[in-house]
Amino acid sequence: MKYKIEKNTVQETLILPLYSRKLCTELYQNLYRDETAVHLIDQIDYDFSQAEKNSRSLMQRFGALEVAMRQNDLAFEVQAYLKTHPCAAVVNLGCGLDNTGRACDNGNCKIYNLDFPDVIALRQQLLPAGEREQNIPCDLKDPAWFDKIDASGGAVFFASGVFYYFLTQQVKALVQGMADVFPGGVLVFDAANRTAVKMIAKTWLRTAKIKDVGAYFAVSDAKSELSLWDSRLQVSSRGYMMGYNDLKDPSVSGFFRFLAKVGDNGMKMQIVKIGFGDRQ
Repeated sequence: MKYKIEKNTVQETLILPLYSRKLCTELYQNLYRDETAVHLIDQIDYDFSQAEKNSRSLMQRFGALEVAMRQNDLAFEVQAYLKTHPCAAVVNLGCGLDNTGRACDNGNCKIYNLDFPDVIALRQQLLPAGEREQNIPCDLKDPAWFDKIDASGGAVFFASGVFYYFLTQQVKALVQGMADVFPGGVLVFDAANRTAVKMIAKTWLRTAKIKDVGAYFAVSDAKSELSLWDSRLQVSSRGYMMGYNDLKDPSVSGFFRFLAKVGDNGMKMQIVKIGFGDRQ
């Protein structure tokens, strides 16, 4: 039996990124694999005809490459942390229907998937929590969720495509709160500069009738800008299109490699890593 997804609901906003990850898997097989996305798309009763039509466009295919690289980069950082903290908490902030936590499972870590209650309700239907895993309904901006994370073995938090929807002050408050509660932990997320955030925000800001795009979180030089937030933060960043992979795979055209360089260098599309130092 297939799980029916209605049009024009919050559920739909989760399906399109899922479809994009399936598309990545088909287009860039040597670079990216998300078997969960492929499997889930088969389990869902939804009209994908518009998404399939859009997927033929050049920019949609480049968008799929962006998604693939971002997910790979975040998984790389999670796995790197687990090498030194094998029993850590792996925390997916704003998880949607993403299964990166389970994909990085080393057999010892604890996996937490956090999102709004309606999102988690759908996730429980399609991706019920496995062993050593919890799906937690919450508002990321409310630090009440901190108490639900067992960080006794360390903690690595990651957010994919999430902080573009936060005001800068909200990200700062969240990071400072996490630094208090999770010393020795790491937060990794994707970010971009003001120009890129305006492009990302164009459609949803119009819908939300929000005028002040400038208040939304954007970063050009992560180390110099975010280190000022708190003396305990150890900040670094890498380009998220080519900072982890040279994209010389035959499935990636020269034009897409050019666009990837523009993204990393011109738009400052980056993976930011923040280490939380010990309390001072």
